[in-house]
Amino acid sequence: MKLRKYIVASLIGLAPLGSCTYLDKEPDTEIDINMVFENKEKVESWLANVYSRIPNPGNDWLNKYGWEVFADDLTPSKRWQQWDWPNITKITGEWTPNTQWAGSFWDDLPRKIRQAYIFIERVHALPDADLPQKEVDYMKAEARFLAAYYWWQLVETYGPIPFRPNYIAPTDFTLSDLMVGQRPFDEIINHLDNEMLEASKQLAPVWQSVEKYGRITSVMCLTVRAKMLLFAASPLVNGNDWYIGHKNKEGEELFNSTYSQLKWVKAAEACKLLLDEAERAGYRLYVEYNDEGEIDPFTSLENLWFTKFQDGNKEILFPFTKEDAYSSYQFYTNKVVTKEYGGGNGLGVYQGLVDAFFMKNGLPIQDDNSGYVEEGFSTQKETRVTAWVGGTGQKGEVTAASTYNMYCNREPRFYTAVSYNGSWYALAGRKFAFFKNQKDNDYTHDAPQNGYLVRKKIYPQDNPKNKSYKWRQVFLYRLSASYLDYAEAINEAHDDNASREEALKYINKVRERAGVRQYTLSAVPANDAKYIHVNDDQASVRAAVRMERRVELCCEGTRWSDIRRWKIAESLPEMTGDDYGMNFGGTNNAEFYKRTVFQTRVWKKAMYWFPIYIDEINKNPNLVQAPFWN
Repeated sequence: MKLRKYIVASLIGLAPLGSCTYLDKEPDTEIDINMVFENKEKVESWLANVYSRIPNPGNDWLNKYGWEVFADDLTPSKRWQQWDWPNITKITGEWTPNTQWAGSFWDDLPRKIRQAYIFIERVHALPDADLPQKEVDYMKAEARFLAAYYWWQLVETYGPIPFRPNYIAPTDFTLSDLMVGQRPFDEIINHLDNEMLEASKQLAPVWQSVEKYGRITSVMCLTVRAKMLLFAASPLVNGNDWYIGHKNKEGEELFNSTYSQLKWVKAAEACKLLLDEAERAGYRLYVEYNDEGEIDPFTSLENLWFTKFQDGNKEILFPFTKEDAYSSYQFYTNKVVTKEYGGGNGLGVYQGLVDAFFMKNGLPIQDDNSGYVEEGFSTQKETRVTAWVGGTGQKGEVTAASTYNMYCNREPRFYTAVSYNGSWYALAGRKFAFFKNQKDNDYTHDAPQNGYLVRKKIYPQDNPKNKSYKWRQVFLYRLSASYLDYAEAINEAHDDNASREEALKYINKVRERAGVRQYTLSAVPANDAKYIHVNDDQASVRAAVRMERRVELCCEGTRWSDIRRWKIAESLPEMTGDDYGMNFGGTNNAEFYKRTVFQTRVWKKAMYWFPIYIDEINKNPNLVQAPFWN
């Protein structure tokens, strides 16, 4: 069974579902469906169509869904909204229940869920066509997980939704059959938890056949399950009194406002189950080594994004293998590469993210012992033991002399994630020049409007002008993120020394690869060469987890979920007001290197959940609008 046939194949004329929403359903053509499930190729195509709504982490998370735009990581030019960036309006206050959203979850995901249920109900072995029962069982488990995954995407976005698991509306349905209201959040999560877990038990952690790479594995099921339960244990939906009185039309509370410690315990157990299963199957952090036999954090962090699973990148937990994966990273790259090489030259990062990266000694810039200096310029180049050439074009050189001190002596993740004025532009073989009217800043919407471009996930030699791109494996989730998921969950689940030690163990796995000092609860000197002391209390370890997630997972679509589930948007200046960067109107050092407001964001409490589009509310009298949107 060919992967390309399985995952990529288009579905033509098999199930005319039209534009179904929760209230729309076209009748099945029974003879057509019977024909489908008697033909192996059509069976595979049907399942491929169920797969087709797995999110594309290149285009979807950045632009179509907007997860990376809504957070405080990536910042596109505001004026791009007149073309293909409509989600930018959501951060500047023009978001209402009438606002269109390109993600189309409410319309599209129920169709895929229904197709999954039909598949599970009707697929059967075709021994004469080389479709044995064992393969059918795998396929059913894949469809079972995908249905649960699509339900979860709806719930994570909208909160409580109309939920009828395993229901397939009959061909003689009446409209009232489909006009159902929302079910409580916890009720939905409990069902999806069981579905993902049971599906995982039927699937392999790694498919031995390369042709099956990209099909659902037990590790993919457990990864999403763990992330879902982490969200469900978090402050937004665990003991949050904001939503008291938010009821469905039957009078049921849709959110449980009573805090439950058991939700954290369950999340921690789910995360650990995933890690145990993954590590037994050979998943591990991607690392490369320098000439001294030590981890090279620079090359490890950069090449993580350009090394395939089959070539040794066993950090990939959930790959994205559809054909449009190729165009997805082109879309992302094209928005970053400068106009000189045919790019948009305007996808930057917030100053808050720049400030979040640690110093090379592993301390945050706010720490008195970090050695951070903001103003002035370095007097000599800095070198480290690395094969990386991304600092100056020369092996081992991280920053050149005369680099603004804000960018000196920072951790490797900073240099592989952010392009700043004077950093190395490998494609052009020179330094970036972001002063007004210099080569990389024509002072238009196609310019880094706060003095930064994102570097993370950009292959140094990708060139949109001549359509030259390095192929790479696109993926949704990776092991590093799951280490930090577990660290957070175990720290919250048990307020004791053993759990905090366990949390730091997994944070330290991430920090070791990143090339920064590790954490310890033990007392060590402030200048200890290997360790940084963390107080032995839950709040201190929580802070360490959150700081690590901020930098390790930046620009990967994770930050939006973290901001929401931690219920912290109001405490983040760049989510609720003026956003800063360097002054892209500056023509010299004195003018440019100055924290300058480049946009102002608007945040409302309602924005923790998407509103239900007004047409759906008008269509179904049993729906209630998301909290605070009325």
